[in-house]
Amino acid sequence: MIKTRQLFDQETWTFTYLLFDDESKEAIFIDPVLEQMERDLSLIDRLNLKLIAVLETHVHADHVTSANEIRKITGVKVYYGSKSGIDCADVLLDDGDHVKIGNEFIIAIHTPGHTVGCTTYLVDNKLFTGDTLFIGGTGRTDFQGGSANSTYESCRKKLFTLPDDTLIYPAHNYKGLTISTVGEERKWNPNVGDGITKEKFIENEKNKNRPYPHRFDIAVPANMECGSDSPNK
Repeated sequence: MIKTRQLFDQETWTFTYLLFDDESKEAIFIDPVLEQMERDLSLIDRLNLKLIAVLETHVHADHVTSANEIRKITGVKVYYGSKSGIDCADVLLDDGDHVKIGNEFIIAIHTPGHTVGCTTYLVDNKLFTGDTLFIGGTGRTDFQGGSANSTYESCRKKLFTLPDDTLIYPAHNYKGLTISTVGEERKWNPNVGDGITKEKFIENEKNKNRPYPHRFDIAVPANMECGSDSPNK
């Protein structure tokens, strides 16, 4: 069983996840935040873990990832979904590809909608959904190649086909919630839950007047380079 630590960045309301295997001591970060890198690497040291990879769920628009800085310090590989459109990753994961940690495997699931390249990661009974599926919501679909149609399909035809007790760990939550389940979101999610048709969801997305992300112009260019203007330094 892979263990999980849920870490939080207060400024951007972002969850970072540390996954680790007790026996091998191998560890992986999902969606680390640049300003929290010292905290995150200190936790690796304190738990006597060996970091082997950084996994990104997508090209973020609200914070700069620490993936490249962690790579420069530790030498680990950076992974993105193969539809992300970036050149800085060491490994681009196709739908269904696996990342080994200890004796287990993390499965990459392409879940486009918030962005074209959004990727969810599944290990054991845990889903790390990035900005595709939130607790009681979904990621916005009005920029970065977003598609309401794709979000609905990703949630209903991929994520919601998993067992009801599968745990959902999102990239953000703005109401103090931390974990949900597939069964809860399938039943209660007001955006893509049971009883919400694709047509209704698409219409709802069209009618939302969302503000321009205040860090978009900084975060997206930096994250297209894995968090650095010069990823190969």
